[in-house]
Amino acid sequence: MNETSTAQPAPVLVIFGATGSLATGKLVPALFSLHRKGRLPPGTRILGVARQDLSDDRFHALLEAALRAAGVVAQPAAWREFARRIHFVSGDVSSVEGLSGVKQALESEGSDGGHLYYLALAPWLYPKAIDGLLKAGLAGRPKAENAPFRRIVVEKPFGHDLASARALNRKILSAFDESEVFRIDHFLGKETVQNILVFRFANIMFEPLWSRNFIDHVQITVAESKRVEDRGPYYDGAGVLRDMFQNHLMQLLCLVAIEAPSRFEADALRGEKVKLLRAVRPIDEMAARRDLVAGQYQGYTLEPGVRKESRTPTYAAARLFIDNWRWQGVPFYLRSGKGLARRVSEIVVQFLAPPHNMFELPAEQSLEPNRVSLGIQPDEGVHIRFETKIPDRGMEVRSSTLVFHFADQETAAPPDAYERLLLDALTGDASLFMREDEIDQAWSIIDPLTHAQEDPTAPPPEVYPVGSWGPAAADRLLARDRRAWVLETVSETGTAPPSVSDEQPDHEVGRR
Repeated sequence: MNETSTAQPAPVLVIFGATGSLATGKLVPALFSLHRKGRLPPGTRILGVARQDLSDDRFHALLEAALRAAGVVAQPAAWREFARRIHFVSGDVSSVEGLSGVKQALESEGSDGGHLYYLALAPWLYPKAIDGLLKAGLAGRPKAENAPFRRIVVEKPFGHDLASARALNRKILSAFDESEVFRIDHFLGKETVQNILVFRFANIMFEPLWSRNFIDHVQITVAESKRVEDRGPYYDGAGVLRDMFQNHLMQLLCLVAIEAPSRFEADALRGEKVKLLRAVRPIDEMAARRDLVAGQYQGYTLEPGVRKESRTPTYAAARLFIDNWRWQGVPFYLRSGKGLARRVSEIVVQFLAPPHNMFELPAEQSLEPNRVSLGIQPDEGVHIRFETKIPDRGMEVRSSTLVFHFADQETAAPPDAYERLLLDALTGDASLFMREDEIDQAWSIIDPLTHAQEDPTAPPPEVYPVGSWGPAAADRLLARDRRAWVLETVSETGTAPPSVSDEQPDHEVGRR
C-alpha cells in the first residue's frame, strides 16, 4: 500500500495503556487486520503509550507475540510494513510531566491529520487522563477553525450510575466537543448487531408486522458460560446490571424496537435510539421488585477478589415496557448472566398466536406462534419459524424453520467488532457510538433496578448452579405471564437448544 500517494493528512492514533490486554489483545489485532485489508486511512500512524520504558523494537516484539497468542497469522512482510507505523513512548496520562514525551512525539510526527486518543485504561483513570491532556495542551475547546481533529475514544463502563456518568460526561466535554467523543460499546461493532438494522429496514415484508398488532413479546438473551475469572474485583463492584444491561442489552433493545431513521447517519440513528429509551416505562421500587429477578451462581463468593458476603448479582432478568404507539403493552424480557449453560446472544421476536384454529389437531397439540430469532453469537444469523403441513397426515401441522447463517454465505469470517469501530473513529463516523443523552437515558432505566436490588431489605440474589440457565425465579417471571424462555438459534454443539424453562405452560397465548 502506497501511503504517500494521497493528499489527505495522515492521522495519529494514540493508545494510552498500550501494553494492557485490551490494546494487545483487541486493538492491535484489529488494526493489523485493517492494515492487511488496505482499509486504514493512508499514512495512519500508531503511538503506543504506557508507563514501561520500552524501545520501539521491544514494543513491536510484545505486539507480535500477542498476535500469535491470539491466533493471528502475522505474515512477515505484512507485519514489517505494519510495524513501521507503530512507535512507543513512555508516559503517564495523568500528569503534564508524564505527557511531555507524548507531546514531543506527536510534534515530531506532525499533526496535520489529527489525533485520536484511545483510553485503553482502567475507568477510574478517565478523569485524570482528561485533566492530563488538557494541561498538556493536547485537548481543549475551542480550537481554531480548520485545525486538525482531536477525538477521544472512551471504553465502557461509562460511569457507575447516572450521577457518575453525568460527572464523567462533564469532565470529557470540558476538553472535547460532543462530536469528538466516541463512547465505545464493542457490541455495536458486531456484524450481527448491525444486521438487525438491515433486517428490519431493508425488508419491507416485516415492517407491517413489527408492532403490538402482531407481536406478543420480545426476549433478549445475552448469556455467558464463563464465570467472572480474573475480573472479580471489578465485577463485584458492578454486577450484571451495570456490566451488561446498561450497555449491551440496552443497545439490542434499541435496535430491535426503534423507528426507522431517515438515513444511516450518526445524529439520525442516535436520535431514534434516545427517543426509544425515553419511551421505556419508568420503573419505581415496587415495579422493580416485581419485574426484576437477581441471581448469583453457586461459588461466586469464593472467586478471587470477591467479598465473602457479596450480594452482587451475576444474573438478572427483567420485564420492561415501551410506552409508545408501536409497542404499547408488549413486554420485553431481558436476561443476562455468567456461569450459564451456553454462550449465546439472541433476540427472539414472538408473534401472536392465530386468533382462531380451523384445523382438527390432536388434543395435545396447538398451533405454535411464529418466531423471528436474530442470532448475535455464536450462531450468527436469522431463524424464522412458521407452521407447515405434514405430508400424508391429514391436516396435521408442524413447525419448520428458514435459516440464514453468515458462515454459509460469506467467504470470510465476520471481522472483529473493533475493526469497524476503530475505522469509524479514525474517519469520524459516530453512528455506532453512544451520545451523551443516550448514556443518560440508559442509566435512568438501570438505576432503579440496581437500587432495588441493592436495598438491604431486598432478598439476596437466588443462587443457581453453574451450567444451568439461571435461577428458577426467572422462569416464574415469564410463567406468570403464561410465557416461557426460548432459544431458537443453533447451539455451540451444533444442536438446536431446547426451551430453557422447566415450567413451560402447555401453550402460549397472546396478550390479555
